[in-house]
Amino acid sequence: MENRPIRTAPKNAAHFWQDPHVAGLSLLHADFTRHDYAPHSHDALVVAVTETGGAEFTSRGRTEEARQDVLLVFNPDEPHSGRMARSPRWRYRSLYMETQAIAEAARLAGLDRPAYFTANLFHDPELVAVFHNLHCALEQADDRLRQQELLAQGFAVLSRRYGSRRDAEESDAGDGHLLGRLRPVLEDRHAERLTLDDLSAPLGLSPFQLIRLFRRATGLTPHAYLTQIRLRAALRHLRAGLPIAEAAVAAGFFDQSALNRHFRRIYGITPRQFVAAQGIRPAA
Repeated sequence: MENRPIRTAPKNAAHFWQDPHVAGLSLLHADFTRHDYAPHSHDALVVAVTETGGAEFTSRGRTEEARQDVLLVFNPDEPHSGRMARSPRWRYRSLYMETQAIAEAARLAGLDRPAYFTANLFHDPELVAVFHNLHCALEQADDRLRQQELLAQGFAVLSRRYGSRRDAEESDAGDGHLLGRLRPVLEDRHAERLTLDDLSAPLGLSPFQLIRLFRRATGLTPHAYLTQIRLRAALRHLRAGLPIAEAAVAAGFFDQSALNRHFRRIYGITPRQFVAAQGIRPAA
């Protein structure tokens, strides 16, 4: 597949692709002059470096700035949002490592288990340089041995310097009971037109209590969390070759326009760009 920039909006460009060698590894090279990321999470470890400018992000109840001298990291399923900061431009590179990619990186790094990160920003110019070089090598289809060396080095140093042995579930004490009861409902019924009463009544909560407790447990509102589930369902449908319009409805969105809007707000690209990165010709 040819790697080339894809225009997303005037003065905005994003290049998204799947690594052909490491399963579950996706990459984004974005150059934005205006873009806001709505509160969301990824079912992947996110590691990002800033090349130009910077952006503000909010996670764990704190707002910080991603700059050129820091590494930005989000654990899988860790809620966060982002927006342009004081700079008029934000050019950055992100790696999205799903379970298979994390396992491969851990194997190369000689780690017996993936680390959990208790912070999001790490001021470590050496590590920033490693991940920047890794991302560039993957984008340029560089020598495979060099790619593996950089992935092993970056993941090993990141995990050993800043990782914790705790699991993500252990770090979020108090969310287990709530999510344990609600997640299956949301997963199984994500294509339905759910209401707050549908979710709160079985728990013996008022709609307001549900919103408050859900936000405390996940960092997201029930609607934002459900939108995440629908987006991930849409990704599965698109990977399976379903036309974009059909994938939107099957995932629970009102129509393709709604999917496009949420997809761009969360991932920074359109469904059509995602389909192109899979090497599938979109049918709608």
